[in-house]
Amino acid sequence: MESRVSALNDKDKTPYVVTSKSFAAVAINCAAKAGEWIKSKQGTVKQLNTKTSAQDLVTEVDKGAEMMIRKLILTHFPDHAILGEEGVGPGAEASAEALSAVREEEYVWIIDPVDGTTNYVHGFPFYSVSIALAYQDEVILGVIYDPSRDELFIAEKGKGAYVHGNPTRVSGELTLTESLLATGFPIDAEFNLPQNMAGLQALLPKVRNLRAGGSAALHMAYVAAGRLSGYWEIGLNAWDVAAGALLVEESGGRVTDTVGKPYDLGVRNIVATNGAFHQELLDTLAEAQGTGYRS
Repeated sequence: MESRVSALNDKDKTPYVVTSKSFAAVAINCAAKAGEWIKSKQGTVKQLNTKTSAQDLVTEVDKGAEMMIRKLILTHFPDHAILGEEGVGPGAEASAEALSAVREEEYVWIIDPVDGTTNYVHGFPFYSVSIALAYQDEVILGVIYDPSRDELFIAEKGKGAYVHGNPTRVSGELTLTESLLATGFPIDAEFNLPQNMAGLQALLPKVRNLRAGGSAALHMAYVAAGRLSGYWEIGLNAWDVAAGALLVEESGGRVTDTVGKPYDLGVRNIVATNGAFHQELLDTLAEAQGTGYRS
């Protein structure tokens, strides 16, 4: 049985089809079910814990949503590995170790059950479910679901990216001056936050305006959909950006680290743009010493 999405693939003009047994169908099902459950629980959080700092929140909803997604994935693909945020200890070192432990696996699902937990806790409707699938260390599938707006973004390697079944394309701004950028505020106040603030201070006078919504995954999805011209942030993890990176690339954009190296699962300092002014943004970050790398 197949479900046909009402849009054509720009590359070959054939209908974009999701089969019921495909990786994409499973990811969509996981994101939709988890998202519906997360939304139903909003305002009922009883236990609020922190990880690395008072700003790094985790709730029973995060943990429950990840458990739900894990069970659904393993029902269909019991031999696949899973890298989920809630299964990893706090801090950059723990994240790197967790990623290293699964990079040799053939298939790895990368999950952020609630990207934007602080928003979720406060009732600010900008959070998402992010699910990516990597094959031999390369992301081949990305799904980001926004329960508040019932928007599902999906990309498959080489097949384009879509929202509501319609192809997404990055924006058309040609220069940094014309751009609407987004960033985030890292929880590491000792190094990552000052680095991001240095970039913010340097970029703000050069752009049309800047936003900070609080969900890395949704920021990436918005770059892919042309709603933002670009996005950068320091100190992220694989589960924050894996799905979004594929969305941006499949929408015609560019994703690198903050010094211009190609994106891979280990990148923690991210820049995603429509591609037109990517180098200009990288140069500004370098001049401001805001790349997130120690000199």
